Amino acid sequence: MAYVDELTDNLSKPRVAFYTLGCKLNFSETATISRDFDHARYEQVAFDSPAEVYVINTCSVTENADKKFKGLVKRALKQNPDAFVAAIGCYAQLQPRALAAIDGVDLVLGATEKFKLIDYLGDLTKKPMGDIHSCEIADANHYESSFSLDDRTRAFLKVQDGCDYKCTYCTIPKARGISRSDSLENVIRQALEITQRGIKEIVLTGVNIGDYGKGEFGNKKHEHTFLDLIAALDEIEDLKRIRISSIEPNLLSDKVIDFVAQSRAFVPHFHVPLQSGNDEILKKMKRRYLTDLYKDRVAKIKNLMPDACIGGDVIVGFPGETDAAFLDTYTFLADLDISYLHVFSYSERPNTKAVDLSGSVSHAIRNKRSKMLRGLSVKKRRAFYESQLGKTVKVLFENENKKGYITGFSENYVKVRTPWNPDLTNRIEPLFLHSIDQEGFVRFEKTIKV
Repeated sequence: MAYVDELTDNLSKPRVAFYTLGCKLNFSETATISRDFDHARYEQVAFDSPAEVYVINTCSVTENADKKFKGLVKRALKQNPDAFVAAIGCYAQLQPRALAAIDGVDLVLGATEKFKLIDYLGDLTKKPMGDIHSCEIADANHYESSFSLDDRTRAFLKVQDGCDYKCTYCTIPKARGISRSDSLENVIRQALEITQRGIKEIVLTGVNIGDYGKGEFGNKKHEHTFLDLIAALDEIEDLKRIRISSIEPNLLSDKVIDFVAQSRAFVPHFHVPLQSGNDEILKKMKRRYLTDLYKDRVAKIKNLMPDACIGGDVIVGFPGETDAAFLDTYTFLADLDISYLHVFSYSERPNTKAVDLSGSVSHAIRNKRSKMLRGLSVKKRRAFYESQLGKTVKVLFENENKKGYITGFSENYVKVRTPWNPDLTNRIEPLFLHSIDQEGFVRFEKTIKV
């Protein structure tokens, strides 16, 4: 009888599917929001499966993310034309009416409301136009903790939200509000919960994590610093690896670099946004550093950690970026000892100061410059991988079967693969790196006994 009741209960469960656009921070928040649905006895399914509810966590960084959202709505409705579609996150906060007007969208939740998503799903009837629940961004001053606990070998742990910087191209302050931080005590508690589930690696995420401590306990002064945070996390013995997702160069202090260099758990991998290798463009962007500081940060890291992996973000086609200014960026990056690039073409975002700047760059030129820098990134990554050949590194293997292979990353972000072996999942193994295959993965000689 109990089996029949359980079967009937499962059949009556509404199915919910999630899709995340954008950054690691969005992924951590989606994971946290989705756990509420487990508690409420929803059945979670893949996004390309039939479901009664589809939730899309939106991104506002580029125009491509906007376009992709519309495609995701169509994909959801193809699976179930009567499905209830909810849009949450950054773009939902910035352009709620535009999203609500898209055919098939039933609910739009902004920066603070998204964490109460389940409360808005009492009625799953399709709407002629989406309902909007979005606060004034000035009211987005409360911190909501988030971390991912999926079936992977690493977890994204949010430690900070919002941003007080005023970069002229960026919509994030208007989408997420002021800079604020989780309490150090709560970060440690969540890190312990993650490790207790057997996850080996934590990736620290946030909008501007180097600003950690501001807004802790609602106080705009720093109760703790980013250095305090990483020092406390490093003391969790069961936590094998900690990775810093991204940190601004002006907040990557000598003390932070020194600490990572000698720490137990923090890995030698830094992602440091650059955006432009031309100082005049950096000033127009209202970034808080110039190229000399960026070059100094890279040199400091490499001096203490010669095998460190260093990645960077760069934007091409910003207003006023002449051929000469772009050449400055290309040359600066070509001469810099970094390992890879994330390249973005500038996107005009409403209500940003950059939209009103003169010197617009055509999309054709933006695409050409983007292609050049992506090509440079491929060369940089290859050169970095080649510099690691002949060395023994510790690789954490993931648990996904990718076309018959299992992949893993070293501490310094070298990606290896070997034929699928489930016994390797979530294991850290010392491997001798000896060559690079045709698809860019690093091969290793050592036979692993499991």
